[in-house]
Amino acid sequence: MNINFANLNRQYLEYKDEIDSKIQEVLNSSNYIMGTQVYDLEKNLENFTGVNHAITCSSGTDALTLSMMALNIKPGDEVITTPFSFISTAETIALLGAKPVFVDIEPDTFNIDANKIESKITKKTKIIMPVSLFGQPADINLIKQISDKYKLNIIIDGAQSFGSFFLDKMDSNLGDISTTSFFPAKPLGCYGDGGAIFTNNEDYFEKLKLLRVHGQNKLYHHKYIGLGGRLDTIQAAILLVKLKYFKNEIQQRQKIADRYSKELKGQFIKPLIKKNSKSTWSQYTIRTQNRDTLHLKLKELGIPTAIYYPIPLHLQECFKFLKYKDGDLPNAEKASEEVLSLPINAFMKNEIDFIIEKLNSL
Repeated sequence: MNINFANLNRQYLEYKDEIDSKIQEVLNSSNYIMGTQVYDLEKNLENFTGVNHAITCSSGTDALTLSMMALNIKPGDEVITTPFSFISTAETIALLGAKPVFVDIEPDTFNIDANKIESKITKKTKIIMPVSLFGQPADINLIKQISDKYKLNIIIDGAQSFGSFFLDKMDSNLGDISTTSFFPAKPLGCYGDGGAIFTNNEDYFEKLKLLRVHGQNKLYHHKYIGLGGRLDTIQAAILLVKLKYFKNEIQQRQKIADRYSKELKGQFIKPLIKKNSKSTWSQYTIRTQNRDTLHLKLKELGIPTAIYYPIPLHLQECFKFLKYKDGDLPNAEKASEEVLSLPINAFMKNEIDFIIEKLNSL
C-alpha cells in the first residue's frame, strides 16, 4: 500500500480546478506582491477566527519574529517558552538578542507545564510564549493569570494549531498576539512558506502592518526597522481556496484521530486531549519505549512516521551558551526519546485500516 504522511497531492487534486483558477488570476494580473488576494485572505481569516485583525506574513518563523518586534523585545530581555518544539520557537527569541528561558512540559499533552512557569520569572521576563504542540493549545487560563500578575505579554506559537480551541476561544484569540504557519504540511498549508499573525489590539496591528514591509509607512519612508515579511500573492490565492474547506478537513482529521485512539492496542501511550481543548491534530503522536525499533519496523512495512522532536531545544548545540545540561528538563528529554508521529490527514482512506492492523500486530 502506498501511504503518504500528509497526502498533499491528493488534497491538491481534490481542489485542483479552483486552485488552478485562483493562481491563474494572479498570473493574469501579475500583481505578485501584496495583491488583492492577500487582503481578501486576511479578511477571511478574521471572519474564520473571530479575531479583529489578521496580518499575513512570509512564514510562521517570521510571524514570531514580527510579533516580538511589535512588543519591543530587546537584547537582554527574557522570554519563557517550551523546550519541546521546532527550533523557530526559541531561535527567533535568540535572533532578537533576547534569552529563551525553558520550562519543562506536561508528559501527557507535550505542552508547557503552566504550573512551572512562575518560578522562572525574573525582572527581565517580558513574554510568555506557549506552543500549541501537535494542534492542542496549552493551559491558557493559568498562563493568563500568571501574565496578568506580572504584567507580561503572551504570544501564542500556534504554528501547528490553527483552528483549534481552548474552551470557547479559537487559538488565534488566545494571546495578546497569536501566530500560525502555513507551511505545506500544516493543517492549513500553502504551496511554499507562509504564516499569519492575529491580534485584537489596534496598536499592535498598526505596528505589525508596517513591520512586515520594512517598517515603511509610506513609500521609502520608514518608521521602524522591520523585515521583508510579506506573504506572496500566489500563496494567498491558494489559501483562499483551501480555507473554504478547512472546517471539514479538521473534522476528517478528528475522525482519523478517534480511530487511532479507539483501536490502537498494546504498548503505546496515546495522546491526551484535555476536556477544555479541541485539537486540529497537526500530528497524532504516540509514546513508546522502543520508539527507534518501531520507527524502523513501520518503515519496512511502508508506513511513514516522523519524530517530532529527537533533541529538545535546551540540549541543541546552538543553545550551549544557555548552559542547560542533561536532566534539567526531564519530561521534555524523556519525550524526545519516546515520541513517534503517525500519518494523519483529511484524505486518508483505506490506509488507516492498514496502519492500525500493522501496529496492533507488532
